[in-house]
Amino acid sequence: MRLFAYFRSSTSYRLRIALNLKQLDYEVIPVDLRTDDQKAPEFVARNPFGGVPMLEADGRDRAQSMAILEWLDEAYPQRPLLPAKVEDRYTVRELAYAIATEIHALNNLQVLKHLRGQMGHTEAETDDWYRHWLGRTLNPVEAKLASLKAGDFLMDQPGLFEVVLLPQVFNARKLAFDLSAHPHITRIEAACLAREEFQRAHPDNQIDSPEYKGPAGE
Repeated sequence: MRLFAYFRSSTSYRLRIALNLKQLDYEVIPVDLRTDDQKAPEFVARNPFGGVPMLEADGRDRAQSMAILEWLDEAYPQRPLLPAKVEDRYTVRELAYAIATEIHALNNLQVLKHLRGQMGHTEAETDDWYRHWLGRTLNPVEAKLASLKAGDFLMDQPGLFEVVLLPQVFNARKLAFDLSAHPHITRIEAACLAREEFQRAHPDNQIDSPEYKGPAGE
């Protein structure tokens, strides 16, 4: 497998975590969003969506991170990202898709560039936009976790929810979003970051990151 990704892309981060949790071997091919590498004709010819991640696997180029995550669980059912019970699967999907559709769709790089560029918003105004939509979804996610009495993970082991959550918590911290009222989210974050699969997937541990100092754990 080859994962075309950008170190700071939250959807690329999702895929790295999932592939690590499922113990699948993959090679990272950096795609620099800062220089619009994803818009190069040769890349768009393979991925008309013109974004990352793109997973080259089993003779096919695969785009759209949530679809890839579902495919991974179907094609490689060992170490599943979704639990066995149907109601537990719904709970995981409910929270994971809330984050994927309500936060990422409004706060992805294309939207932020449009706000700063064509719409003329300042950096501070754009950051306020980002924090507003973080709160709009992380607050009910926190309330749901409290009602479910979630422990270190939503279910017994980290899965689809944690795969989607961790990149957005990383972004929240980067944007100075106040997480003091989110103890369940931050507890899950800490439990995930203690695991090697999440450490290897972290943006700072990617070969295209300015912070890269070699493979995590070395």
